[in-house]
Amino acid sequence: MKKIEAIIRRSKFDDVKEALLKADIEWFSYYDVRGIGKSRQARIYRGIMYDTSSIERILVSIVVRNKNVEKTVTAILQAAQTGEIGDGRIFIIPVEDAIRIRTGERGDIALYNAELEE
Repeated sequence: MKKIEAIIRRSKFDDVKEALLKADIEWFSYYDVRGIGKSRQARIYRGIMYDTSSIERILVSIVVRNKNVEKTVTAILQAAQTGEIGDGRIFIIPVEDAIRIRTGERGDIALYNAELEE
């Protein structure tokens, strides 16, 4: 199992969400986050431009079985990429175990419903 964390532009979130759903990745969490990077955002408030050093992004967090890692990464890349600085990052992190609280199932089976597989 792997945990995939993707930091993406806010404007690309809906595209990434749709791409993940098309790739049969139906469960994920997302968070509004701020960070600092090479990209800078200028904000205009009442006609005055403010340069902000923090950048607003979305962090998408997904735990998938090993067989779904590449299709998940590909879906995110294709949906989030603009080719400009500030598109974001994808991190792939090993996961030791997963436990479904309702049933106590452990491992890969805790990530999906076996009866719906196939």
